Amino acid sequence: MFPAVEPPPTARAVEEPSPTYGRAASYPGETAESAIGVSILTEAARDILEGAFIPVWVRGEITDFKAHRNGHWYFCLRDSSAQIRCVVWNRDQRRIPAPPDDGMLVAAFGRLTVYPTRGEMQFTIVRIEAEGDGLRRKALEVTRTRLAADGLLAPERKRALPQFPRVIAVVTSPDGAALHDIVAVIRRRRAQVRLIVVPAAVQGDSAPEELCYALDQINRWRGADLVIVSRGGGSREDMWAFNNERVARAVAACYAPTISAVGHEVDLSICDLVADYRAPTPSAAAETATLSHTELGTELRRAAHRLRGSIAARFSADRDHLRHVSRDLISAGVRQTSTRRAAVEQIAGRLHALSPVATMARGYAVARGADGHALTSVDQFSDDMPFDLVLRDGAVPAKSWPRSKPAS
Repeated sequence: MFPAVEPPPTARAVEEPSPTYGRAASYPGETAESAIGVSILTEAARDILEGAFIPVWVRGEITDFKAHRNGHWYFCLRDSSAQIRCVVWNRDQRRIPAPPDDGMLVAAFGRLTVYPTRGEMQFTIVRIEAEGDGLRRKALEVTRTRLAADGLLAPERKRALPQFPRVIAVVTSPDGAALHDIVAVIRRRRAQVRLIVVPAAVQGDSAPEELCYALDQINRWRGADLVIVSRGGGSREDMWAFNNERVARAVAACYAPTISAVGHEVDLSICDLVADYRAPTPSAAAETATLSHTELGTELRRAAHRLRGSIAARFSADRDHLRHVSRDLISAGVRQTSTRRAAVEQIAGRLHALSPVATMARGYAVARGADGHALTSVDQFSDDMPFDLVLRDGAVPAKSWPRSKPAS
């Protein structure tokens, strides 16, 4: 509630009505019979007040700020000796960077009026400028905090720019200096790219909506390899659309890698923070996005050098691998041969121990008949029968003697 104050000395007191004794009233409200309604009185006061005061800037301190659930802002502006109720309708808030804080000294632009429903005088505000950069700084911090909470400012989400883009989409004003600079750089560098201009306002109340629409059109088209969002230099107010949270989220949601080139090198916008690459100027964005003929030739020579080096390294690696494999195969063959030779020698030793030759080497001999079969029994011999006596190192012909008869 407003504090009660005494009327100034020059204020004219309301005179008591004079008796009318039933005479006709010459204007509404002159007599009790012609009394007007409260709504008519408050609406008349509003018309008079709005007609008497043109929209003005008023300086004061913000107090009792409340953001109502219907979207409107209510607060008071006060100085050392007075205060006035104020309202900012939600339809007018788009021109204000951020809600003001209690205690903030501001200059507010609006019209003095009367709220007929309550019969209260109030100041309807359409613009607010804080002392210094208070409101804009607050708006930037609020937007930055929200985007950071969603991970849109994280360095790891930034994508690499294509090295040889064929189609570049440029979101900017078709009549601005930014587009002229980008086209001039691409022509000078003789870059073999196709430039697609997606027009959008880059300042003013309609700029955020148009920028978001342009980026949405690019996402629907999906024909660009790279997207440049750009505008030339200007005041902070002129470039404020690129600090809009909706625009920043639209840049972050773009399917293709993005370059933000807003203003000059000293200017930093929210779009610069969410884009994959930040260029200090539109001209620098065009140079970053494209390679000149000279740079392309240099890059091709570097690629050829890297390719030759890669091939040579691959051949060298394969040669070393084959050398190692060959050495391993030889070693494995030698080990296998040695293992099998040892096994064969072991078996040969066993066979030799069982061989008749080994037995004969110890002084034994084998009698073999004319048919080549061994004679192993006395009964196989007859008198004067020739046979061979096989020794260790050859055979000796022999003849059996008559057997002596056993004594009777």
